[in-house]
Amino acid sequence: MTVTYTFDVFSSLDGYGAAGADWAGYWGKQGPELLDRRLSLYDEKQRMVFGATTYREFVDMLAGSTEDSEVRDPWVTRMWNSPATVVSTTLKAPLEWPNATVVSGDAVDVVARLKEESEVPLRSHGSLSMNRALMAAGLVDRVQVTLFPVVTGQSGMAPVFQGAADFDLELLESRTLDGHIQELIYRPTIH
Repeated sequence: MTVTYTFDVFSSLDGYGAAGADWAGYWGKQGPELLDRRLSLYDEKQRMVFGATTYREFVDMLAGSTEDSEVRDPWVTRMWNSPATVVSTTLKAPLEWPNATVVSGDAVDVVARLKEESEVPLRSHGSLSMNRALMAAGLVDRVQVTLFPVVTGQSGMAPVFQGAADFDLELLESRTLDGHIQELIYRPTIH
């Protein structure tokens, strides 16, 4: 039996996973419903899966933070404390993440094996290029896009689906958070 793998990503309306300039985290649009929803996503046991770049970005962001810091929302702390697998050919153990292991190799092979062996669902937040490759290999069961009501055409960074294969998406769930943020959960199939 294989477990479910969810590619979880934040995006601007124009498809960027982040923005420079003076945009704050969550593009400054977060509210209590979003933060409560994010926290509830980590109620169930699961294993996080990250590529090396996203792992480094999270460690850099969280290294100097405390539980009271702006970047350490309760859901981020819960994610930080979840078991994690980091797929990398450059990182070596020990990692600066509690309960994390590094696995060297091709992400498609690593995640295919994890899906077979894991006793809990798998979730990846970010890790764009890794997750595009996993989608192309048919290993992503759910794409969860949290869509923020902004266009970052001048300052957008990290295009979420740039270079991805073509996919049909079956909408499984949708919800509006804080009156303006959309959470969309899809089942992808290669077109």
